[in-house]
Amino acid sequence: MQVVKRDGTFADYDRTKIAVAIGKANADVDENERASEKEIKEILEFIEHKNRKRMLVEDIQDIIEERLMAYGHYELAKKYIIYRFTRALIRKANTTDEAILGLIRNSNKDLMEENSNKNALAASTQRDLIAGEVSKDLTRRILLPEKIAKAHDEGILHFHDADYFIQPIFNCCLINIGDMLDNGTVMNGKLIESPKSFQVACTITTQIIAAVACSQYGGQSVDIRHLGKYLRRSKEKFRRHYREIFPDITEERMETLLADRVQEELRAGVQTIQYQINTLMTTNGQSPFVTLFLYLDKDDEYIEENAQIIMEILRQRYEGIKNEKGVYITPAFPKLVYVLDEHNCLKGGKYDYVTELAVKCSSKRLYPDYISAKKMRENYEGNVFSPMGCRSFLSPWKDENGNYKFEGRFNQGVVSINLPQIALAAEGDEEKFWKLMDERLQLCFEALMCRHNALKGVKSDVSPIHWQYGAIARLDKGETIDKLLYGGYSSISLGYIGLYEVTKLMTGETQTSPKGEEFALRVMNRLRAATDKWKEETNIGFALYGTPAESLCYRFARIDKEKYGTVKDVTDKGYYTNSYHVDVREHIDAFSKFSFEAQFQKISSGGCISYVEIPNMQHNLEAMREVVKFIYDNIQYAEFNTKSDYCHVCGYDGEIMINDDNEWECPNCHNKDHRKMNVTRRTCGYLGENFWNLGKTKEIKARVLHL
Repeated sequence: MQVVKRDGTFADYDRTKIAVAIGKANADVDENERASEKEIKEILEFIEHKNRKRMLVEDIQDIIEERLMAYGHYELAKKYIIYRFTRALIRKANTTDEAILGLIRNSNKDLMEENSNKNALAASTQRDLIAGEVSKDLTRRILLPEKIAKAHDEGILHFHDADYFIQPIFNCCLINIGDMLDNGTVMNGKLIESPKSFQVACTITTQIIAAVACSQYGGQSVDIRHLGKYLRRSKEKFRRHYREIFPDITEERMETLLADRVQEELRAGVQTIQYQINTLMTTNGQSPFVTLFLYLDKDDEYIEENAQIIMEILRQRYEGIKNEKGVYITPAFPKLVYVLDEHNCLKGGKYDYVTELAVKCSSKRLYPDYISAKKMRENYEGNVFSPMGCRSFLSPWKDENGNYKFEGRFNQGVVSINLPQIALAAEGDEEKFWKLMDERLQLCFEALMCRHNALKGVKSDVSPIHWQYGAIARLDKGETIDKLLYGGYSSISLGYIGLYEVTKLMTGETQTSPKGEEFALRVMNRLRAATDKWKEETNIGFALYGTPAESLCYRFARIDKEKYGTVKDVTDKGYYTNSYHVDVREHIDAFSKFSFEAQFQKISSGGCISYVEIPNMQHNLEAMREVVKFIYDNIQYAEFNTKSDYCHVCGYDGEIMINDDNEWECPNCHNKDHRKMNVTRRTCGYLGENFWNLGKTKEIKARVLHL
């Protein structure tokens, strides 16, 4: 007989354990109240004579209590019940106290440094973090099935964003900004009508972004194309104004005046977007996690206006924003995603001048990222659209009129699988590996369904800006959002970590070798087949999503090192390589890296991005231009990293080292807040996304200084 444990796993039936448990209860009662050996044996035989293939551990315990009372051992049965209840309380004990007190005392470093975009010392941010700890505790103890919570704790999977799970909110979205601007919206019970000018449209856009960010936990994206018509409206408004004042003005003079006035309007509007996004504070204690999608669509009637808008966005990003000391720094938001197409891919196109500025901006500010319209059309049925703020992509979806629709859609949530741990548990046995993978994928499916089910029945009233006033939909008051959870309208994502490490463990080679590449592709296709199967079975938009969270690279590696020890080139590094990425220590050039990783992006269509590292980017503009040209023809989504150290407080771009107090310190302004600086990870060469897990030890300091 198999015993089904509380976490859903199975164990062989062991009568000795039951006898020991009854014996412990026996010891706590008077001798005349105790069960005899004969009675204990009869209880065991009663259980075994059920002839069940499987039995729940709770059912076994119920039988024991019933039989003890049948023998008249009421006191003993009571002791056994109390013992059972006490064990249940221990399993569900509150775990928030120390975490919250540590946050208030500024001693909970893991929690305080988990998100580089949040200042954990600020009262407003602490309020969100405290609520998050309560949510995580309730999620682990009550809301999730015990086997899912246990799988999360053991690093089998990662249940993302548990700090927001108790609320009926979702992950990330593409705001339907065009509908909200054209048809108006409502915020805080006040009607916001369609704007009559570009600057007002920019102001309303930032207000929408802030309102949306307060009622979801992931990022959001805004397609800048919708602002082009409002820049033209401003121009026509100015034309009418000048014509009234100067009825005899020549057309040449009119165009001169208009160019100057439109440029002023353009600068002010873009500045409104940039500064409002960076100065607004959402209810979770940070600036809105927003991406601006910069796409020059050849079929757009406002393409000239949008070229002007994108140029101004890039100019202002290149300049930066002044910090409290008056130094221009790189703002964290908005993130910029720039689309390369035939007319702007640096091959003699009409809008190459815009891309030239984009490359120059990337060289100084790292952004924008780049999307190849050519490759994206190959992967998404001829469509080009923005990633969501979390860099995940939606699958193509058509409305009742047969038109593709992407804006106004969203992601329900993410669960990620730890690939290296499967290989560590399989110990090189490939048959065991695939069996374990299927079992753990089933766990991920059940965890994802928890996310989906948590949104079922949610009414539009929980966030009117999303569900009633256009950001996602225009549902009626009191209407549920259920119809938007099915049919692929929204996605729900399976993330993954460590394709490099799992390949190394199972083949002994990296995924760039022929043998490793073949195995890595098999793993990726197995993951994709699982999400496709779930989508077909449930009519829910399951998708395979790369790059779920940089911090997860460290968490999984730390858990596995504790369980499996130091494994060369796997757990010894302190991190796992994110998603399908080639390990940072591989000797591979940028072009080869992009060419190789492109095949995985096509499989990971629910979310993907690839990086290359270019040192001293401001002095390597020509090299960056060549890489950007290469991106257009070879890979869907790419980003630049650099090896340069940089202090965001004073703008210092020299080497930043660890001081005598084992803290990173800028030698120019003596800033010691590592969240406000970029530092090359010289201990291992890894460049992640503003995530810190180096600790403060003499050993690390010595190693950094040595290297």
